[in-house]
Amino acid sequence: MPKNVFNPSSLHLNHCLCTLQWYLNGSEPHSLTRTYLGYQLEGLNLQCKMPPPNQLPAPDQPFPLPTERQTSSIPKAGMENEFWVYPSQQMFWNAMLRKGWRWKDEDIAPKDMNDIIQIHNANNEQAWQEILKWEALHARECGYPKLKSFGGRAKDFSPRARIRYWLGYELPFDRHDWIIDRCGKEVRYVIDYYDGGAVQPGSYQFALLDVRPAMDSWENIWDRMRVAYWRWVYSNDTASDTTNS
Repeated sequence: MPKNVFNPSSLHLNHCLCTLQWYLNGSEPHSLTRTYLGYQLEGLNLQCKMPPPNQLPAPDQPFPLPTERQTSSIPKAGMENEFWVYPSQQMFWNAMLRKGWRWKDEDIAPKDMNDIIQIHNANNEQAWQEILKWEALHARECGYPKLKSFGGRAKDFSPRARIRYWLGYELPFDRHDWIIDRCGKEVRYVIDYYDGGAVQPGSYQFALLDVRPAMDSWENIWDRMRVAYWRWVYSNDTASDTTNS
């Protein structure tokens, strides 16, 4: 083919290869493609059927992992009829590597990754259901709260977790803070994750969750005071009924 004669297939292939090199070593793909083909590519909408970087297999990965993702039941703030999507097994693997985990140090099989994803998803669904119980206190104000953002703070123990530890209980192995959009009002929730022992077959319920509004507003403090009072009253009623029977 004569030099500088446009070939769409060649352009598409080179763009894919250059994009992959960009993912691996940080090179800018358009400059590489211009070098290969001698074209100015600004403004071109090039499509390459290549997965995003966090869906690519890691170097020395011992077995392939699925890239399919499961949609949660948790509505996404700022979107209409959209829900948060859980990571795929491949994304989870890559995330663990970024945090310092190395598969060669452990005996792990493809089924283990599937179980890890199922436990992860089940814990998040359980956390959302617990948040909805708290949000029911504000049902008249907002009947459809949504999750805006979330973040892990594993080593930043909450005051409640520290007090429990001083009383002789274990510390949580993880902590997340979730920001809820209560129809325009941001509300922060703290979720402490405790070891729940052996996982019941088929349930994927691995952790015990302590979910409550953060004590960073008078409204949240009042919610927690109300719920603490109700728990105390009804626990006493239950104990009294048990004694009388």
